Amino acid sequence: MALDGPWTGLFAPPGGPPYEGDEVLPCGRLLSSAWEQARDAVPAADSHALSCPHCHEAVEGLAAVSAATRALHAEDTPGLLALAARVMDLVRAEVRRGRLLPLAGPGREPRIAERVAAKVLRRAADTVPGARAVTCRLVPVGEGTGVRVTMTLAAALDHPLPERARQVRRSVLHSAGQDLGMAVTAVDIAVVDVLEPAPLSRPGVPGGRGR
Repeated sequence: MALDGPWTGLFAPPGGPPYEGDEVLPCGRLLSSAWEQARDAVPAADSHALSCPHCHEAVEGLAAVSAATRALHAEDTPGLLALAARVMDLVRAEVRRGRLLPLAGPGREPRIAERVAAKVLRRAADTVPGARAVTCRLVPVGEGTGVRVTMTLAAALDHPLPERARQVRRSVLHSAGQDLGMAVTAVDIAVVDVLEPAPLSRPGVPGGRGR
């Protein structure tokens, strides 16, 4: 996806970064990297850039800002710098918040930011002994209120991994329904790292569990 028009003026100081206040997208990629790749007339073969919804949303927002800025430059509107600064503040706020996800209910008005929901579900996964959430992504399913959760874990090997994954899935589903009111249709879990089990305290030592 190539975008016309350079990112110039106050958004691209000569020799500096693509713009001030670079942000890290929820997918982990820099906003400036997503923007530069989108502007490339011959984009590189990057499967992430082609499929990532966070990169697409951020680039669409910046493209709109770029077009508006070029129009303002052409009109030589007074107060351009102040207006552009306010617009960029809004763009950065949207990037930090992430996409809005539907909540289950009689209507489709209630929404929650993906970053907020992911934090709640990671905390639910962490309540399972021997498990620690690494990443959590939430994607709307179809046109309804359903949401699919994809989570990666670090897990201890003191119990079978399939059973631990089932415990995490139950905890995430419970939290999604009870704490968020979110209709989660599936929870995909992948173990990507190993946790060392917590050492047992010796008998007689305060806090020890004995044998």
